[in-house]
Amino acid sequence: MHVAETETAVRYAETDQMGVVYHANYLVWLELGRTALVESLGFTYAAMEAEGVVSPVLEVQIKYRKPLRYGETAKIRTWIERYDGLRVIYGYEIFNPQGELCVTASTVNVCVDRQNFRPIAMKRRFPHWHRVYEEAKKA
Repeated sequence: MHVAETETAVRYAETDQMGVVYHANYLVWLELGRTALVESLGFTYAAMEAEGVVSPVLEVQIKYRKPLRYGETAKIRTWIERYDGLRVIYGYEIFNPQGELCVTASTVNVCVDRQNFRPIAMKRRFPHWHRVYEEAKKA
């Protein structure tokens, strides 16, 4: 399976009173991971959006295992768990600098027409993207 890796610094504004990353900020990091994966496969969300298509998140599942703290660097690993031509389930792992697993997550995304938010078939609208996603989930 194709896995993209990216890193982000834990900024002070992302932490809570306990000095650890506030739970909602992980959603932003999942987006960073998804974007890195899409780009590592040769595509961009900007190009998709220029075609009138957006990709909203339908569902998020996150399991918090260990805290990340201000000043650390988080490593985000992202891959395609499942893809059926309409929905994509992305998998994520986020690690601390010691290589310890801090978060596991998944998101369910779908591509929709920006005007009416009706789902679109990737195979018809973006056949090359569809083929690459099919290969990435196997590799």
